[in-house]
Amino acid sequence: MSASTQTDQQTAEQLKAMELTQRDDQCGTGRFVYWAGVLFALAHIYFNTLGTLSELWVSAIHFSGFALICALMVPLSKKHGGARWTIAIDVVIGLVALGTTAYLILFEDALYARGVHFDTTDWIVAIVAILVALEMTRRTTGWFIPSLIVFSLTYVFWWGQYVEGMFNFPGLSLETVLYRSYFSSEGMFGSIARISWTYVFMFILFGAFLVKSGAGDFIIELSRCAAGRMVGGPGFVAVLGSGLMGSVSGSSVANTVSTGVITIPLMQKAGFPARFAAGVEAAASTGGQLMPPVMGAGAFIMASYTQIPYVEIIAIAALPALLYFLSVGFYVRVEARRSHAHAVEMHTRPVKEVLKEGWHCLLPLVVLVGLLIYGFTPTYAAGISIISVVLASWISPNKMGLRDILDALAQGSKNMATTAMLLVAVGLVVNVVAMTGIGNTFSLMVTDWAGGSLFITLVLVALASLVLGMGLPVTAAYIVLATLSAPALYSLMAERELIELIVNGNLPETARAIFMLVDPNSLTALAAPMSEAQAIALVDQIPSDFKGQLLDQAIDADKLAMILLAAHMIIFWLSQDSNVTPPVCLTAFAAAAIARTPPMMTGFTAWKIAKGLYIVPLLFAYTGFIGGSVEEVISVFIFGILGLYAFVGFMEGHLEGPLNIALRLFSGVCAAGLLYPHGHLTYDLIAAAAFIALFIYSRRLAPAEAV
Repeated sequence: MSASTQTDQQTAEQLKAMELTQRDDQCGTGRFVYWAGVLFALAHIYFNTLGTLSELWVSAIHFSGFALICALMVPLSKKHGGARWTIAIDVVIGLVALGTTAYLILFEDALYARGVHFDTTDWIVAIVAILVALEMTRRTTGWFIPSLIVFSLTYVFWWGQYVEGMFNFPGLSLETVLYRSYFSSEGMFGSIARISWTYVFMFILFGAFLVKSGAGDFIIELSRCAAGRMVGGPGFVAVLGSGLMGSVSGSSVANTVSTGVITIPLMQKAGFPARFAAGVEAAASTGGQLMPPVMGAGAFIMASYTQIPYVEIIAIAALPALLYFLSVGFYVRVEARRSHAHAVEMHTRPVKEVLKEGWHCLLPLVVLVGLLIYGFTPTYAAGISIISVVLASWISPNKMGLRDILDALAQGSKNMATTAMLLVAVGLVVNVVAMTGIGNTFSLMVTDWAGGSLFITLVLVALASLVLGMGLPVTAAYIVLATLSAPALYSLMAERELIELIVNGNLPETARAIFMLVDPNSLTALAAPMSEAQAIALVDQIPSDFKGQLLDQAIDADKLAMILLAAHMIIFWLSQDSNVTPPVCLTAFAAAAIARTPPMMTGFTAWKIAKGLYIVPLLFAYTGFIGGSVEEVISVFIFGILGLYAFVGFMEGHLEGPLNIALRLFSGVCAAGLLYPHGHLTYDLIAAAAFIALFIYSRRLAPAEAV
C-alpha cells in the first residue's frame, strides 16, 4: 500500500470519527432504519399537507419515531455497536419511545378527566419519556445538553428555592413539572418541536432530494468554473461553493466535508499554506448557515420567536450573508498575493456546458423562492419544491427513479434524526425559562452588568455564545441564548431608537403623555431638540414597568419588529462562532483532518478568517442594515465591504503588497471610519477614498515577481 493511499485512509478515518457512530446500512437494523426513514418522511409530508391530527399528537409522534430511528442508528455502546445485547437494548428503547407516545394519544382524555392528577402510569410514562429524550440527545450531541436539562428541571421543583437573590424560585411540584414537560404543548412538544416537524424537517428533506438529484456536484462544478482560473482561484471556489452549498444544506460540517475534500487540496496545490486552506474552508462553511434560503434550523426558530414571515427574514439576511462571504474572500485575495499563489489547472469545463447539463438543479430553488414570495407557507413551498426536484431531474440525463426517491426520503429522515432529538430536548429548557421567568431575570442581570451599554451587552452575549457553543450545537446555543438575552438586546436597541427620536425632537404626542405622568415639567424639554445626555437622563426617569408601553407609543410597530429581528439576528450570528472558535470547533477540526494540519491551530486560523461573525452583528446593532430604508441598507453594505477589506489589511499587514506598521495602522483607521456608525456620509466617503488610495498604493509595494 502506497504512503498516499495510507494517508487518504487516515484522513477518511479522522472524518469518520467526527461523525455519529452509525450501524452499517446493510445490516438488519440498517435496512430497518432505511424503510422506517422512508415511511416516516412520507408521514411528515402528510402531516404538513393533508393531516388534521392535533399538533401535540404530531409532535409526540415526531419525537417517538425519530427516537426509534436514532436508537437504531446510533448504538448505546460505540465499542459494542454490533453486539446482539446492544441491539436488543436499542430496540427496547425505541419501542419504549413509541409506547410513551401511544399512551399520550390513548389516555390523554383520561388524564384530563381526573383533573390532571397523575396516577402511577402517568408518572412512569412522563419520566421514561424524558429519560429517552435525554439518552438520545446524549448519543447525538454528548453530555452537555442532558446535563443542562437535568440542571434546569431540578431547579424548578427542588433546588431553586434554596438559591439566594434574584434567581430564587419558590418551586413547583414535580407533578406539575412533568405535566408541563410531557403531557402539555409547552415542553418537549412545544413551539420548538412544532418547528422541528414542520419547517426544519421539510427543508432538510428538500436538501436531501437536491443532493440526490446531483445539485451538490453541480454547485462544486459551477464554482470551479466561476472562480477556478483566477489567481488564488481554489480559495474563491471554497468560498463560493460553500456559500451555494450552504443555501442547500444549512450544515457547516457537511459543507466542510463535501466541498473541502476538493477545495483544500486545490488550495494547497495553488500555493496556499495548508493551515490557511483549512481555515478558509472552515470559515466559508460556517457561513453556510447564514446563507438563505435554508440557514439551518435557526431561521425557522427566528420566525417563530419574532412572528416575522420566514420569506422576509431570508430576504433581509441575504446581503449580510454576502458581506460575510466577501470578508472571507478578502482573506483569500490577500493571502494569494502574499503567498504568490498561482492559477491551477482544474480541468474545468466551460460555464455554458456546466449550466447546460445542470441548469435544472436551479429550478427547485427558483420554485421555492417564488412560492415563498407569492405568499405560500414555508412548509407548503418546501413540499412543492421537493416535487419540483424530481420533475426537474426528468429533463436531465440523470433522472430520479423510484429508488432514488426512496433513498432521498430515507436520507432526509437520517439527516433529521440528530436535529429532531436536539430540538425536542431543548424544548424542556425553553419551558423551564417560561415557567420560572428566569429569562426576564437574566435580561435584567445582563443589562445591569452592562450598565445600560449596548456595546458591553453585545460583548457579554458574544462571550455567552462562545461558552454555550463549547457544549451545545449551534442551533441549541441560539435557542438558549435568544430565550435568555434577546429581551435585553431588544430593549437596549429600542431605547437607543427612542433616544434618537427625543434628541431630534420627533417624539410622538402619545409618547410625550407618558413622560408627563412621570414628570410634568418634561413636556417643555420634549418640545425642542436636546442633547443625547439629556435624552438619556429623561428616559432613565421612566419606570421599567412603563418602558414597554413607551416604546410601543413612540416607535412604529414595523420598526420595533425590525429591531427585534436585529436582536435575534445578532444572537444567531454570534452563535455560529463555536464552529470556528477553539477549543471546540468541529468545522475547523473537519477541515484540519482533510488538510492534515494541527486541529487547534487550524481552529485559530479559521477564527481569524471568520471575523465577519463579530463585525457584521455590530452593523445590525448600530445601523439600519436590518430593516432600514433601501438607501440605508445599500450604503451600509457598500461601505461595509470596503471597511471589511480595510480591516483584513490591518489584520494581515498586507493588501496587494506588504504594509509597514504605519500603513497597517492607516488601514485600521480606514476600517474604523468605514464601519463606525457615525451617520455622516461625508466621513464615509473620505474613509473610502483613503482606503482606495491605500489599496492602489499597495500595488506598488508588491514584489516584482508577484502575480
